Amino acid sequence: MSSLRPVDEVTDELLALVCPGTLTEIRSLDDSLNCCLAEDIQSPLNVPPGDNSAMDGYAIAIDSAALNKWMVISDRIPAGHMGKSLALGTAARIFTGAQIPAGADTVIMQENTESDGDKVRLLSLPEPLANVRSKGQDIKAGSIILRKGDRLSSNALALVASVGVSELQVMSPLKVAIMSTGDELVEPGSEPAPGQIYNSNRYALAGMLKNLGMQVIDLGIVGDTPEETERALIEASKVADCIIASGGVSVGEEDHVKAAVEKLGHINIWKMAIKPGKPLAYGVVDGVPFFGLPGNPVSTFVTFHIVAKPYLLAMQGFSDVRLQAYSARASFEFRGGSRREYLRVRTRMGDDGEIVLDKFPNQGSGIMTSVVWADALAEVEISQQVKPGDLLKIYPISHL
Repeated sequence: MSSLRPVDEVTDELLALVCPGTLTEIRSLDDSLNCCLAEDIQSPLNVPPGDNSAMDGYAIAIDSAALNKWMVISDRIPAGHMGKSLALGTAARIFTGAQIPAGADTVIMQENTESDGDKVRLLSLPEPLANVRSKGQDIKAGSIILRKGDRLSSNALALVASVGVSELQVMSPLKVAIMSTGDELVEPGSEPAPGQIYNSNRYALAGMLKNLGMQVIDLGIVGDTPEETERALIEASKVADCIIASGGVSVGEEDHVKAAVEKLGHINIWKMAIKPGKPLAYGVVDGVPFFGLPGNPVSTFVTFHIVAKPYLLAMQGFSDVRLQAYSARASFEFRGGSRREYLRVRTRMGDDGEIVLDKFPNQGSGIMTSVVWADALAEVEISQQVKPGDLLKIYPISHL
């Protein structure tokens, strides 16, 4: 278990080990943001429910219309109201979103007409069916608009609302216990003693998990003793669906997490060929999956997104769990080392219109300012020589 495992091999193995949750619950749309849909959603109706006008103008029957011929305005139809059947040779004043009256098939924009009291004439002749949004143009009744495993983004919830559905069956959010290890850690608001630092990983992990729609169980700071570490892991295994620890998985004398996990369960994976983030562990504590992430802040951030996040999404029941990658050209030189590296980069538009990547000057694993500055992670393979203009695979941080 001392050799470094390739990143892709580890992520594939982890996804093969996932046992998705089975618990579901009914939630209102207001309470479903970022949840995982537990069943397909079939539209009960057409959207739009009937032919309607895409413009403010006049509804006409195109086969009876003529240029510069005065037509009687026989009706006025605002959105939300039904008009009467269109009398032959007349026009109905109609507004955007209003349903097309029987007998009409086309809408002419008001800018292309001239009105005089209760009459209107056409200054140009539209194409048949112009400016009419047909019944079911967006959604057909009975069609599947969202599928089991989809993430309920704000746009997805708007789509559901458009067909009149007010409640959804979703997967119950994962309960993820987080623990920060190390006697050197103190919480913000406390006065650190000499040699101590503030616990930033707690807020990074909690925020990232909440962004995934998951429930966070915060076990706080766990002291650097085998007893405290074991006690925290046992507590977490009783209440959580997954456990994530930051720090304590290296080989130092004060790193007790790996040993505690092996005592209470087992370790499947330890150490990957990834930078930042080599000391990473995956295992099981009393049947509960466990991730031990490195303690350095950037290492925690990178390994969470690249390794832990796809696993958690699959465990939650999402169907699309792989990170979305794009390509962009480097503006810098860089030589890869013995591990795949994830550089903090910022994208910009180049003079030729292509996306260009700038690298943060200090790529150290403790430089959290690099993550705030960057908008993407650029992947550099082992021993890869990067030159300006080379294409690199990137993972936008805003999408992670």
